[in-house]
Amino acid sequence: MSDLLERLRGRGWRMTAQRRVVAEVLDGEHVHLTADEVHARAVTKLPEISRATVYNTLGELVTLGEVLEVSTDRRAKRYDPNAHRPHQHLVCARCGAIRDVHPTGNPLSALPDSERFGFTISDVEVTYRGLCPNCSASA
Repeated sequence: MSDLLERLRGRGWRMTAQRRVVAEVLDGEHVHLTADEVHARAVTKLPEISRATVYNTLGELVTLGEVLEVSTDRRAKRYDPNAHRPHQHLVCARCGAIRDVHPTGNPLSALPDSERFGFTISDVEVTYRGLCPNCSASA
């Protein structure tokens, strides 16, 4: 069983066939699919699943904190099931490929007190941008 499915079962989330398929599609390392990509993959497992159901399920998963909504420079948001593993993202500026990265050190302590302006910091989002190996090779 996938990590996401285990977490959802542990929360007592009602597991319909549609919800299960969405969770299965999101399972894995370095998964950052758009809602349309989730729908396209879900249809291969459950042909009757609607786009609206996929969007609603993704919204519920984000609200529950089980999936992260990742914004890149591209229009479509992406969904990351690794919500409980602290990480940052590496994004290809050309094709939009995304990889999870785990830099060493605590990003919360990287901002000196003089630059916090009295804020109490609760979260940090860092996105590294560059070209992936495929795009670099074709440049």
